[in-house]
Amino acid sequence: MATTEPNLVDSIRARPGLTLVVAFGVLLLVDLVAKLAGISVGPLGGSLSTGRLGSNLWNGIVIGLVIGLAGIGLSMTYSILSFANFSHGDLVSTGAFTGWGIAFLIAAFGEQPIRALLSVRGAGNVSPGEIGAHVLSTPVAVLVGLVAAFVITAVVSLALDRTFYKPMRDRDGISLLIASIGVALVVRYVIQFVYGSSRRGVTATVDASNLVIPATGLSINAHQLTILVAAIGLMLAMHFMLQHTKLGTAMRAMADNKDLALVTGIPAERVVTATWILGGGLAGASGYLYVLLRGTIQFDFGWLLLLLMFAAVILGGIGSVYGAIAGGLVIGVVFTTSTIWIPSDFNEAAVFAVMIAVLLVRPEGIFGGVSTA
Repeated sequence: MATTEPNLVDSIRARPGLTLVVAFGVLLLVDLVAKLAGISVGPLGGSLSTGRLGSNLWNGIVIGLVIGLAGIGLSMTYSILSFANFSHGDLVSTGAFTGWGIAFLIAAFGEQPIRALLSVRGAGNVSPGEIGAHVLSTPVAVLVGLVAAFVITAVVSLALDRTFYKPMRDRDGISLLIASIGVALVVRYVIQFVYGSSRRGVTATVDASNLVIPATGLSINAHQLTILVAAIGLMLAMHFMLQHTKLGTAMRAMADNKDLALVTGIPAERVVTATWILGGGLAGASGYLYVLLRGTIQFDFGWLLLLLMFAAVILGGIGSVYGAIAGGLVIGVVFTTSTIWIPSDFNEAAVFAVMIAVLLVRPEGIFGGVSTA
């Protein structure tokens, strides 16, 4: 007897909640088109220009790349080590502070005390924003700071594994999750003790650093372009490593079936070590790039971003590296474009609403499956 593939109508009948999601999505699309045409058909928001829409989408993509980059490490930890690492957000903060400390040291070496530069603080009457590096005025400092953020955070991540997680390797995921919360608190308050709790400006301002695209009115600054290139470059490097190296093959095998991977002779401890190094390094790099985007830094910003990272990983498909990237992009775009309809204070609520809506349509996430590939 012939069978047919389930279509959208069958899916809607099987899952009534899907009807509401589809209907709401259609209404938002109609309202968006109406706003672009200068017609007000809904109670939320007003008219919308193509320039503003383009700016929101561009900013969302940039933010999404940073969140997706951080989410890769979170996804790798889950797929290979089988626990949700709540200290990941504080590794993001670690990369930001250490990387910008090195960038400051290079940008203002000899002009300010080394201790003040490495701690990302002002010295005397000089504020961090005035010391701050910029990709156009001090490109070497910014580039070296990014590399330093990756390397130092990778070392810290591996040290945390050896100190806290390795002795608990045979415990269940809940025990490791609770331990990771404790590790997060330790890392966060070490950062606060060393760097202080104040929020301060970091990057400098350079005249004529924005590129305006004709006809659209879209303005792109040099730091956004730097983030675009750096994030895509790191993601492509991860793709190449996973698909074309022995380490990547071993990591994918461990993620798919750990017991079978051990039987076939894959060095599990080496794979775990590589997971902490790469996951921590990418977290540090994403924190550094996030500060480059925002221009400010504070000791707990990584913790505050952690929920968005988890949302990206869940939305893309828990355990999937590519799902984390896709989920990050969706989260970023929703985060910025939701302000078309609602105040910016509620854009995080919009992010989680969209996450739930997508999971109603595709419960396993965009990419689905526990896999690093």
